[in-house]
Parts: sequence; C-alpha cells; structure tokens
Amino acid sequence: MESLTALSDTFLPSVDVSRLTADEALLKFYSTSASMAATPQRLGGMISERVKHPKKWLMKVALWALSTWYGTFILCGMASLSSTFPYFQSFPNLSPSTREHILRSWSHSCFFLLRLLHKSLKLLTLLVFFTQVDDMKDHNPSWKAIGYSGPDPEFILQKPLKLHDHEQQQQHEQQLLLLGPLYRGIVDLKTLPNDLTLIDTLKRHGFQTKRRYPSTSVLLRRNLNYNKAPSSISDPFLTIRCDAVVVGSGSGGGVVAGVLARAGYRVLVLERGNYYARKNLTLLEGPTMDEMYLSNGLMTTEDMSVLLLAGSNVGGGSTINWSASIRTPQHVINEWCDEHEIELFGSKLYQEALDVVCERMQVQSEIEEEGFNNAVLRKGCEELGYPVQNIPRNAPSDHYCGWCCLGCKDGRKKGTSETWLLDLVESEKGLILPGCKAVKVLHHRKRGRQRNTATGVAFEFENRRGGKDICVVESRVTVVACGALRTPTLLKQSGLRNPNIGKHLHLHPVAMAWGYFPENSFLPKKKSYEGGIMTAMSTVVAEFDKSGYGTVIQTPALHPGMFSILMPWVSGKDLKDRMRRFSRTAHVFALARDKGYGTVNSESGISYQLDAGDEENLKRGVEKVLRILAAAGAEEIGTHHGKGKSINVKRESYRELERFVKEESGREMRGLQWPICSAHQMGSCRMGVAAETSAVNPMGETWEVEGLFVADTSVFPTALGVNPMVTVQAIAYCTAQSVLQLLSRKKKTI
Repeated sequence: MESLTALSDTFLPSVDVSRLTADEALLKFYSTSASMAATPQRLGGMISERVKHPKKWLMKVALWALSTWYGTFILCGMASLSSTFPYFQSFPNLSPSTREHILRSWSHSCFFLLRLLHKSLKLLTLLVFFTQVDDMKDHNPSWKAIGYSGPDPEFILQKPLKLHDHEQQQQHEQQLLLLGPLYRGIVDLKTLPNDLTLIDTLKRHGFQTKRRYPSTSVLLRRNLNYNKAPSSISDPFLTIRCDAVVVGSGSGGGVVAGVLARAGYRVLVLERGNYYARKNLTLLEGPTMDEMYLSNGLMTTEDMSVLLLAGSNVGGGSTINWSASIRTPQHVINEWCDEHEIELFGSKLYQEALDVVCERMQVQSEIEEEGFNNAVLRKGCEELGYPVQNIPRNAPSDHYCGWCCLGCKDGRKKGTSETWLLDLVESEKGLILPGCKAVKVLHHRKRGRQRNTATGVAFEFENRRGGKDICVVESRVTVVACGALRTPTLLKQSGLRNPNIGKHLHLHPVAMAWGYFPENSFLPKKKSYEGGIMTAMSTVVAEFDKSGYGTVIQTPALHPGMFSILMPWVSGKDLKDRMRRFSRTAHVFALARDKGYGTVNSESGISYQLDAGDEENLKRGVEKVLRILAAAGAEEIGTHHGKGKSINVKRESYRELERFVKEESGREMRGLQWPICSAHQMGSCRMGVAAETSAVNPMGETWEVEGLFVADTSVFPTALGVNPMVTVQAIAYCTAQSVLQLLSRKKKTI
C-alpha cells in the first residue's frame, strides 16, 4: 500500500496553482492528490478483487519490490540512488520529482514489462480517481473543475415504490416506469425468498422442473446432511425443462429468444449480468462500468495493447452501445457470399432479416440537434471536402443523450431489452434469469448418430446464503450467444475441439486524436460529453469502393474516467491541465477493419497483435482526423501517443501544422506506445462452409454438436468494418429460422 500510494500520488500529485487562478473549484482540484481522495485504498480493493488479468501477479510483485530499496534499484535504476546516506532508497521515500522522472522513463522504456507496469498503473489510478463518488451525493470532487455534470441533470434517480391496492393497469404502468418493460419476465434468483418461490414461478410460466430433493418438511429434516452437500452437474440443485435455452441476452441471443418465443416455444434466457433498466440506472461512469460491462470494464488483451469494452447485462452490448445501426455494407456481403461461399448473405432471407431488425429497432437517420463531437467532425469534413453522412440510429431524431453508454434513461434507444426481449416477455412463453453463469453445454451421442446432440446447459448462480448452486436446463435446442470474448471459452469448456473455436478474433482497433475548442469558439454552450454519441461518420479512407479494408471516422463517448486513461501522461500537472479542458476537448477516432486477428485462450487470456497493414490504415485515419479537427477550428490538436505532443493551430504556420500532422500520425502504434481500444469483437467462432476452416455452418449450428447454435458476433466470417449491431441481429434472425425448422422436426417435450 505504501508503494501504491506513492505511485498514485505521482500520477496525481497535489499542485499549487494559487498564482494562476482564484477559482475555488480549480484550486481544490489541483491541490487534491490521489491519496487525499482515498484513491489508493479504492485502487487496492480493485486490484485485489475485481481485476482479472493473467499478468496481475506481476503488478503485485512490482508493488512489493518498490517497497524495498533493492527492488526499487532493480526497477528504477540509478535514478533511485541518493548522494547522501542512505544511498539506496525505496520508491515511497524518493522525492516527488524523482518519482515523476522514473514513471516517465518507464513509459518509453526498452523493457516491455516496465511499459506494461506503467500503463496498467496509470489506467487503474486515473480511472478510479475520476470515477469514484462519495456515498451520500454521488459526486466526485474533480467534476466541477473539469466542467462535468456527473449523471444527466435531466435524469432523476428513482427507486421502486411499494405498491398498495391500485388498479391492475395503474400497477402495471408504475412497474413499467420504475423497473423497465421486462419486469414480469425477470427472475432474479438472489432475491427470491425461498426455493419454492422459484419453482412456483417457473411452473406458473409453463416450465417443468425437478427438485434435487423431496419437498415435504419431514423428508427435508431426515435428509438435512444431504441437502447441505454442494450441488453439481450430475446432482443439480434444480432441473428445468424447456424447448430452447439461450445463453446471453444481447443483440444475438435477444433476437433468437424473441423469435422463438413469438413462434410459441418455451424459451429460457440465461444472462451472466444483471438487469438494469430505466429509472433504476445510476448513469454514473464508475458504478456502471462495475455493473454493466464485462469484467467491470477492465478487460484488456494479455499484453494490454488493446482495451476491450463489452456489455454484460440483460440486453448485453445493445444496452450500453452508442446507437449506431448501420446495415451490412454491400462489399462485405459480396465478400462473405463470393469469397467465403456462404450463400446466406446473398439470399432474400438475409435482406429480409436486415429489414426486419431495422424496423424492430426503429432505425432512422434524422438528427434534430447534434452534439459537440459530431458537430466538430461534420464541420471539419465539410471544410475539407471529405464525405460525411448521418449515422442511422436505433433512437429517435430528438434523442440528445450522451449517457447512453451508461444505459438508456427513458428506453427510447431500442436495444434488445426494449425490443426482442420484450417480445419474449409479452409472449408469456419465456423467462430471463440474470446473474446466471453457464458453465457447460451438455451433449451426448445418440445411437446411430455420427455426432453428439445438445441436451441443454448447466449454469451456476449465487444463492441467498452467499454460496453457489448448480442448475441444469434440459432443452431440445441450445443457443450460445455470450459474445466473441466468452462464447469460445464456454464451447471449449463443454468439450468441443474444433480448432477454429477461439481463433480469428477481430477487434476493429480504434485510435483517437483530440482537439481543444475554448469556450468562446465553436458551439460555445456545448459540452464534449453531451448529445447523441454517434450521428456523423466519414468514409474518406474507408476504401468501401475497393477492398473495404480501410478506416471509418466516427466519434466516441468519453466521460472523465475513460478520457483520463486515454490522454497521454507526461507529468501530474500536465494531466490535470488536460483534464481541466475536458468538457471542451473533442475526440474523433479512426476505426480499422482489421485483417489481422487474435485468439481467445480463456476468459481473461486474449491475445492480439496489431497487423502491420492495419496499423498503416490507422495511421492514415489519424492523419485525416487531425486535419478534420484543425479545419473545424480547434485551437490545439494532439493524439494519444505517449510522448504527449500537441500543436497550437492558431499560432503555428501551415508548414508547422503539416509537419506535426505527418509526424504524429506516423508514430508507431504497437508496443504500448499508443492506447488502442476496441468496442467490437467478432469472428472467434466464425461461420463457414467447412469444419476445417470454421466453427459453425451457414445455419449457425456447430459442426461438432447437433442442436447447438451460436448467435453472436463470433460467427462473423471476417471483420465487418462498421458498427455490428444490425449485422449480428440480422444473422441471429436467420439463425433463429434454422432453429425453428429444427424444433418443428423434433418431438415436443413441453
């Protein structure tokens, strides 16, 4: 903790700026160090309990080493020596300026592990400091100084009210407002008062169940010791029977579940995350990342070269994504149909699927008012003559909300929890079980069959006593839709051996640049975090008319935590200077359709190496982004490269600007020199026409196990190149039709 505190206070020191400003909020922000805000204590808890990374042990070893003089000398070198006794010192005993110098040297060290240590500590420290809130007011002491409002000011946090004797319709409307549209179909196993309530709920919705032990009180007392034994797959706490079990409730699983339920089949949806809907959201960045993002929003590749963001809640990524609803580009359809020989993508069914999902999500392209980042992108493109177009969204034209990455406050963003899962609930044919982790797909070989047949899923959940129980779902069809980062692991744990499972992972790597616009410049009343997250896009280097392997240019959603970890760190004061301008710093990014790919080895073990060609495409995209920001009127522009260089566009000559753009966009992006992000993961169980080159067939069924389907972005044959929500829903819709055909041929069990 001494080492962690010293490191935190080096990243975020107390700085005296009383001679530069009299603003109380700014004075408090600059003078507050990480330890004064209790950040090290929160950070220690995060590292111990929530960080799940295969190299976490290295961080712990480094923190211990820095608490000793010999460990400090090994990691810090001659900089840790003193000219007076004692000549060797531990890291906490070094002067602040020396510690700052050491951290800078780590960031560009020739030793990869030191760069890794610097990046991980910087990421965690800044994320905790700028997202932590007090328990009483949900407020962070830095927000006023950086111009951040915290949760949406128009959003009022409401708690579910205790209902009395109201009319049925009035009760339904109030529950709908407070708990969201799925409340009648959500069965939270942790909140049920007893096991009988769970069984009664399942039976009331038409599901057959079998308890682990007899239900009479006499037999329960006789078998007391037996009941205390832990449940297992062979001896489950409860067995549930249904027509179809769907693992995952995002844009893949949600569609399949809704289609099957509307067709009259009994469907059970298992979701690892929890249900957060409408008025019980917080719209706070830190708590939302903990609750609604995969691995608490702290997932990276094994070498930390790519930061991975994915949803983990009822609705999956569609609940926290940025609304972009772009149809599968024609050049991608042609490639998947012609080069990969998958006829589905050239069929009428796929075109019908695109139409159906866009209609169900109410996709439209109009914008009544554009947010700051997108207005900057549009203006810069228009000034330079670059193509710029509206992005279709699954939200209405007046949906001016920059908090949709933290959940949709009014349900007007049509994710799966507002569409397909709603169909499931309203059909009264299905239920959603949040907080349930699938541990194994069950399958066995039937007599006379050449391959195994799926028989269901085993899942675990946390019971009321704080322990874990195992349940088994017996089903006629099993659909896995855990996302490209989790589906491969579940299939491997279930005994599938196809070598393509887990391989060919594409990430749509993203590199960003920023531009600072003072309050008295372009759109003076707007803030960087407000407005529709994605409404404008440029295809100036997308290569849509050629190979399609270029970059698209779009804008991100960056609240203070994410903003801080992406900005370069060269000193504590410099970082606070950058954060001071947070609300007027626009970000624009280049997203590459990557040819390179990685591998999902385990839940926390994801390898990915940025391909040289993809890196060049990102560099071309960043060059255009810098020009766009300058053309839009930015006073200062820069990138996220670790050297932290920027240029004042207003003061420097055109020649200097050209030199800067060429130099910064040409910098190496590999080796942790540049933070690369990914919000789109795909291809890790890709679809194809042969088991030798793919994991699932064109119907979405695994080659090894009959009746086991995959319906998420992992089935993409290649990277897509644009936001994948419409494409994955369209493929899932087609897969659902295949499932319906299989169910119609099988003997009904429910």
